[in-house]
Amino acid sequence: MSKTSQQNTSTEASGASVIHSQAHSSGLQQVPQLVPVSPGGGGKAVPPSKQGKKNSFVDRNSDEYRQRRERNNMAVKKSRLKSKQKAQDTLQRVNQLKEENERLEAKIKLLTKELSVLKDLFLEHAHNFADNVQPVGTETSTTSPENSGQ
Repeated sequence: MSKTSQQNTSTEASGASVIHSQAHSSGLQQVPQLVPVSPGGGGKAVPPSKQGKKNSFVDRNSDEYRQRRERNNMAVKKSRLKSKQKAQDTLQRVNQLKEENERLEAKIKLLTKELSVLKDLFLEHAHNFADNVQPVGTETSTTSPENSGQ
């Protein structure tokens, strides 16, 4: 089963070509496709701060250039110090958390031991209590105070 389609191309105000196609015998509508008008196929947008600086000549001996380089060098130093400080803070926090984790694990061991001892004591006490209690209805008759007076 072959499908034939017709394509209409139009250029919009945005500079993109839109291809409209109609498929026969399918009954489905196709979504328009955007195709760049330029033969290069587009590319990355250049920020406005770098548009005019690409081909301009920079005098490396000028005061303005030296000031910019000095400011940039200071900013780089500051950024690197900040990054180094953040890494040190993170390492310090990791060590604190490791110590806290070790303390908590030791506490868990101690509490688990304590729970085991208390559980054993409770079971021993419950067992002794069960041995001393006699079931109801099987009590041995002792002289009751009511009958002893007569």
